[in-house]
Amino acid sequence: MHRLITIERHIQMQQREFPHATGTFTAMLQDMALAAKLIARETTRAGLGNILGAADSDNPFGERQQKLDLFADEVIASLNSEAGRVCAMVSEERSGLIDVPPTYGTGKYVLLYDPLDGSSNIDVNVSIGTIFSIHRKYTRGENGTLDDVLQEGMRLLAAGYVIYGSSTMMVYTTGSGVYGFTLDPVIGEFILSHPNIRIPDKPRYYSVNHANARRWPEGVQHFVNELQGGQHGALQLRYIGSMVSDFHRNLLQGGIFMYPPDTHRPEGKIRLMVEAQALAFIAEQAGGYASDGLRDILTIRPHNLQQRVPFFVGNRELVQRAEALIQQHDHEWINAYQTYCQNQRG
Repeated sequence: MHRLITIERHIQMQQREFPHATGTFTAMLQDMALAAKLIARETTRAGLGNILGAADSDNPFGERQQKLDLFADEVIASLNSEAGRVCAMVSEERSGLIDVPPTYGTGKYVLLYDPLDGSSNIDVNVSIGTIFSIHRKYTRGENGTLDDVLQEGMRLLAAGYVIYGSSTMMVYTTGSGVYGFTLDPVIGEFILSHPNIRIPDKPRYYSVNHANARRWPEGVQHFVNELQGGQHGALQLRYIGSMVSDFHRNLLQGGIFMYPPDTHRPEGKIRLMVEAQALAFIAEQAGGYASDGLRDILTIRPHNLQQRVPFFVGNRELVQRAEALIQQHDHEWINAYQTYCQNQRG
């Protein structure tokens, strides 16, 4: 019989590599798996309950919230705020830091998450996902501060995502490889299905919204032209419009996901804190690379919870080629983007 390893068992096995571990970090990861099960339960029956459609509110980025957005956000926040493990939390669906009730005590970890990435696809039954990452508190004092949240991605302790599609799958890393677990709905357990994930050396796909092509900088346009018939041969275009889904496919089968800057949004669209850092960390652990077009995403010092970045992630060779073409052709955009970054510091 094939060896069955649940996600709880796998997390505990990894904990044994750290003799002084208290189990708190392990419990956080296990609760993220529990949150994924609760969210999956609702996404798989969304059309049968009163949970489809938009809510009567917008998130801090000005986007209309979906009912499932709010449900997923509340599940993740509740499981983590009442356990005494976190000192601070940040969600895409809320502005500022989430209050951690003092009744339960504060912990030494920071949780950042996008409860439902791609939620505009909910009503048409397209795959969506959850993204999360964990930092360690480093400031003094009992309570977490904004400084504890605004850390470089290279300092992450863990990152992961859950994809709700034809099956529910959770992928995570604690800095020692990337592992994927598929939810068995019969027994209600995440089972290890993808051990030690590595991005294939030969890319197959590229994922980008071609509707924005006219507004891309020149270097990006050159890069996409190469992808359509370069040294690797023509890569196939696959774009779902749900970043977790596009990233997941390219992680397993090789390729690059891009959300480049354009003339309407020179700073890019992807949220550094709740999206880009986590996926960049996972990609690096799988042998890949993520960039804003100029530098490694994991080296960017955040200055704002709402900070955005252009995003290129996947096979290292492809991302570095994108960087080279941008450096060669897009001096005007580089100046505009660097000005944006300076303003974020201000």
